[in-house]
Amino acid sequence: MSLTLHSDANTPLVSLIKSLTTRPGFVDTLVPGVQAMSWNDYVASSPQIYEPSLVIIAQGSKLARLGSRTLEYGAGHYLVQALSVPFMCETFATEDEPMYGIAVSIDRAVLSELVQAMGQAPGVMVKAQTPESMSSAELDASMRESVERLLRCLHDPQDAQVMGAARVREVLYAALRGPQAGVLRALVEQQGHFARIAAALQYLRDHYNEALSVDELARRANMSASTFHEHFKRSTMLSPVQYLKRLRLLKAQQMLIGEGLGVAQVAHKVGYQSTSQFSREYKRYFERNPGEEGALLRIPA
Repeated sequence: MSLTLHSDANTPLVSLIKSLTTRPGFVDTLVPGVQAMSWNDYVASSPQIYEPSLVIIAQGSKLARLGSRTLEYGAGHYLVQALSVPFMCETFATEDEPMYGIAVSIDRAVLSELVQAMGQAPGVMVKAQTPESMSSAELDASMRESVERLLRCLHDPQDAQVMGAARVREVLYAALRGPQAGVLRALVEQQGHFARIAAALQYLRDHYNEALSVDELARRANMSASTFHEHFKRSTMLSPVQYLKRLRLLKAQQMLIGEGLGVAQVAHKVGYQSTSQFSREYKRYFERNPGEEGALLRIPA
């Protein structure tokens, strides 16, 4: 199964991204918050988590499963990852036709400034119900041109230093004028439930190794425990307890692969009191023992 679309319009993007990818997976660029991504082989469905970002695909395709939802996005499309939510991700690529893309972090402060400057544009009103935390859209001319300008900027150190932040801002602005503008606006509607859940998720990512309660998170979100639980599950497809467990396990995988730490040390660092409980839950989630991770190459998200 593949969504790869052959389009001459994507050729400049592929060329610009290709020269930025020094290895498979996500690679940092000269501009903070911007990563080039590539993969030259099929990657079976595996647990992943993205930071809030726009993921633009120039070649190849991905399939994301979040709860009961299945979301496909391929060449010439971009994913709007509004919330940092664990999901299952499958990558379609070959040596002859690798997957190339770019990930642009969503800075909520910059997003808020842009929304305030734009005002309430017609056709992008935030709906009353909770938006989808993950959605995709086709690259229109405005988004494609802004992404290409950002990519060209990444190839010149002085351009990246002077113009990088402005090019990122331009990409976010193009997304705010696109079909998924509603969910991006919802992220910065301070009184809205979606924005409060986004803030709670940021707190969880910053304090995932601490003892946390739903009541405490609800207070921080200025919501009752029942309302918080309802909107949290609606936004992430997980309960707060399930989310925290998966976040800890994903952080543990990063430490086991990237830092080469021992299982007991990692279990403690991510907040587990019992190494055996950690190992059981890790095997249930990843379908392998945590001790096996050190021998594996890091799987790209």
